[in-house]
Amino acid sequence: MSKVVVFDHPLIQHKMTIIRDKATDTKTFRENVNEIGTLVTYEVTRDLQTKEIEIETPIAKTKSKILAKDVVIVPILRAGLGMVDGIQKVIPTAKVGHIGLYRNEETLMPHEYYAKFPKEIVNATVLVVDPMLATGGSVIAAIDRVKKAGAKDIRYVGIVGCPEGIEALQKSHPDVDIYMVSIDQGLNKIGYIVPGLGDCGDRLFGTK
Repeated sequence: MSKVVVFDHPLIQHKMTIIRDKATDTKTFRENVNEIGTLVTYEVTRDLQTKEIEIETPIAKTKSKILAKDVVIVPILRAGLGMVDGIQKVIPTAKVGHIGLYRNEETLMPHEYYAKFPKEIVNATVLVVDPMLATGGSVIAAIDRVKKAGAKDIRYVGIVGCPEGIEALQKSHPDVDIYMVSIDQGLNKIGYIVPGLGDCGDRLFGTK
């Protein structure tokens, strides 16, 4: 079974309060989601494999380490885009794929409308990024899709989740570790996380 890592760093918790607040404006919300993306990346990548190479410093030759594999970030459109820049600040060489999914408001089931990935996805460490893990449907569908594209080393990176979504994701993809900032109470009748932070995509892009 996959592991679930919940971040408790004071800076992250401070920023969580800002993005949960319904009075937070679009600019401030977007900046803080981006900054959370940067802060969580350190823990998400803690166990990445490295390999040793020989380099020459201004003083002498020495052996040093670099990442053994590429990193590919796959945000789920739209909300996942809010964390990409923050992650790339830490891993500027990371390639970015995209997957577009929308949720049927009646069935709550995800439907794919766009998918494009870099060729490196097959041998890379893949970070599937979506701030919200609610029913789990969209994240499960996205991971299904990146596996179909050949990805094998996959991690889910989010901000807010709930027990229902975590259980569904672990059941569908027990090989995918889960990283998030908060596990909230659960879902309301229309499939939104409580207390959550509202519709993350709308709040990121000012569409409501």
